[in-house]
Amino acid sequence: MATERTTASTSIVTLPNLVSTSRVALGFGFLVADAVPVRFALIAIASLTDVLDGWLARRTHAASRIGALVDPVADRFFALCVVVGYVAGGSLSAWQALALMFRDVMSIVGWFVARNVSWLRPITFKARLLGKAVTALQLATFLVVLFAPTWTDAMVWFVFLVGAAATIDYTLMLWRERATEPR
Repeated sequence: MATERTTASTSIVTLPNLVSTSRVALGFGFLVADAVPVRFALIAIASLTDVLDGWLARRTHAASRIGALVDPVADRFFALCVVVGYVAGGSLSAWQALALMFRDVMSIVGWFVARNVSWLRPITFKARLLGKAVTALQLATFLVVLFAPTWTDAMVWFVFLVGAAATIDYTLMLWRERATEPR
């Protein structure tokens, strides 16, 4: 049984990874769809897959380093597709798009910094509560744009503020971890 778990956790092609990567197809689907019911369905399915992939990884003992990377990349790709689709359709302005994606941009910058600063390389990046909250709020904002557009500005500001807090949280976590890692 231990061999099975090891094999599952080191394999790239696992059910949780397939569920995660489905958000890439959903993102492309969002870009070509313009009907509200279809866009709603794509956002709903993407939200469900975001919960399902982690649950499956834990339940089937298929959690892996690859999966830990695939999941957030798929999240960011889907969010980017939705934001681009909304900007192209005039539902979001450029400043709203930047505010919604602030945490994502900062995460990418942080990842590159961590990969290029030797004393940060050994640190394991893990999902944090505020980061998960930003993703949930982004998905909620995508629905607000569809069904309650007058609330869009307020939601965008809320996502931006929680995203800024998440960025600070990740930065402080890295700083604390850095202090405990041998150089």
